[in-house]
Amino acid sequence: MVEQTGALGYFGDARRAAVGTELIERVTATGSLVIRKLGETRAGELAIHRFLSAPSVTCKEMLGTLAGRTVTATAGRRIVVAQDTTEINFAGREANRRGLGPAGDGVSAGFFIHPLVAIDSETEAVLGLLDSHIWTRDDAIETAPRRKRAIEDKESIRWLRGAERAAELLTDAASVVVVGDRENDIYSCFARRPPGVDLIVRAAQDRALVEDASLFASAAAWPELTQMLVKVAPRRVGDPGRIATVALRAGPVTLKRPRNGFAKTEPETVSMTLVEAREINPPANEEPLHWRLLTTIEVGDAAAACEIVRLYRLRWRIEEIFRALKSDGMRLEETQVHEAGRLFKLAVVGLAAACRTIQLVDARNGSPRPASDVIDPVLLPVAEAIGATLEGKTDRQKNRHPLHSLAWLAWIVARLGGWNCYYKPPGPKTMRAGWAQFATMTAGFTIATALGAESNVRIP
Repeated sequence: MVEQTGALGYFGDARRAAVGTELIERVTATGSLVIRKLGETRAGELAIHRFLSAPSVTCKEMLGTLAGRTVTATAGRRIVVAQDTTEINFAGREANRRGLGPAGDGVSAGFFIHPLVAIDSETEAVLGLLDSHIWTRDDAIETAPRRKRAIEDKESIRWLRGAERAAELLTDAASVVVVGDRENDIYSCFARRPPGVDLIVRAAQDRALVEDASLFASAAAWPELTQMLVKVAPRRVGDPGRIATVALRAGPVTLKRPRNGFAKTEPETVSMTLVEAREINPPANEEPLHWRLLTTIEVGDAAAACEIVRLYRLRWRIEEIFRALKSDGMRLEETQVHEAGRLFKLAVVGLAAACRTIQLVDARNGSPRPASDVIDPVLLPVAEAIGATLEGKTDRQKNRHPLHSLAWLAWIVARLGGWNCYYKPPGPKTMRAGWAQFATMTAGFTIATALGAESNVRIP
């Protein structure tokens, strides 16, 4: 059970489980992956280094523990699984880095992270991390041309493995839709789609169709189904994003098998649906939004086409997690951890903390999800006791969210962070400050539970 294993895993020892729990609490509270900041003292730093260096502490166990909680939250729901890849590049910070191959530029040391994030289709809330593939490139140069290699011999196999992993884990979900960006436009992924999983992928290649036409040209002859408003995600810090009006067209397409890079066992054609969303009258100096979405879901009318665009837009949630993990948030690139294996473990902790922070910020205005999406159920009575001390006399100063809901917990955390209930909703900084207080107040209870000892939690 989670309360026995700790927030990240058991790792063969209850005390190590407690250290893992404390580490993720500190990362969530500080919004940092810099060990000096997390440890606070030299003894604290050494404890974190020992934890990350321990052979029994593995990415596999951490990811399995995190996935267990996420899978529980997905039961009976329509789930969107966003997958994407981000690069951690140590350019200018390469001194003493060990075990890392070249990053995307082919020169600097670095590694890559490809997570699977579960999102509730109905509420659009991040439910948590399902899995993640973390790797660094070998310096060896591939002798065979890329087009001649099978997908199993390429890094792009991660996209197929991600869909397979989603199908394996989410057997209790009502339905599963795996969403990917243009890198996911791979014929083998379409041909080998696991049973029970639908795909929505942004097309990158103008593929040949059996009708002797090209994919991109096919939509031009289709009638416009409808127009809809789409929120364009911000491209940089401080960018509020914008609202685009797009025209939608949709129709069935049958893709031909490409000339290279396929297995002989793959079918010669794959039938899918193309949904095109093209922006109308974009603002000056802005790149027009133009999405060509390949999906295994049938689209028979305008409402179905709008739903495909909505589901694809949820892919942006994984970009929010990347921003929280990297330079706009926890600054993983600035950590002083040097060895590859320990960096990979720290990246998993960062992903988990980023998911938790986003869940709390999402819930600040209300969420029907349970608080156990974020905290162990054993802490719910403690949170109740803390929350009772934070309520005022007026209705506005009361926690009016359903007891033990995620929104109820977010209200408590926001109040601990200094939110006064009257003005604008609490931001990430307030939520992190509040989580620091909440983690400190419940630390005695969490560690005592993990060790089977008597709790020394103190409620103000």
